[in-house]
Amino acid sequence: MRRLWNIVVILVAVALLYGMWVTKPRYGELTGPIVSYGKMHDLVHTREFEVKLNQVTFARELAYTQFGKEKVLTTSGLWVVAAVELAATTKSTGVSSAIWQGPTGLRFEQSNRVGWLAGQPPFMLEPGLPKRVQLAFEIMPDQVNGATLLVSAQLDPSLDSEARIAVDDFKKFNDGQPLIVDRFDISRPQPAAGS
Repeated sequence: MRRLWNIVVILVAVALLYGMWVTKPRYGELTGPIVSYGKMHDLVHTREFEVKLNQVTFARELAYTQFGKEKVLTTSGLWVVAAVELAATTKSTGVSSAIWQGPTGLRFEQSNRVGWLAGQPPFMLEPGLPKRVQLAFEIMPDQVNGATLLVSAQLDPSLDSEARIAVDDFKKFNDGQPLIVDRFDISRPQPAAGS
């Protein structure tokens, strides 16, 4: 009987240790970003900055004027231009990273094809002075519905704030597909929020 009892205790201990091993958080989860969630048109507060996603536009071509010449960028996928409002909360800070995360988890960093156009990151922010910016991404067309915009102060926001905004309010057809414009000029001034 004593031998059976010892075997049962050992099996319970092994099961308990296995359960602890399977459910323990991984290193990436322990040192990952401190996330603040929100939706479009909501002000999302993080530790050092606030962000509001006002509008999302989908386009086949992206145009801009640089040094007096118009440039047109094409893509085999889809251009996404996110109109965002940023503001520092308590002290001067910067926002360096914006990522479009599709519904399947694919991540698309901001396109560097736009170059050093004004209004591109990194953005320096001051408290009480909100800044309207436009973020450009090249994505695959199937990464629109159910997407999330990730904005953080650092390129790798380990143990730092990250805003995750659900992209849930954009112009779409009855079948749920986004309204896509032929050409979007990213160098034109951004309209005020709500207009």
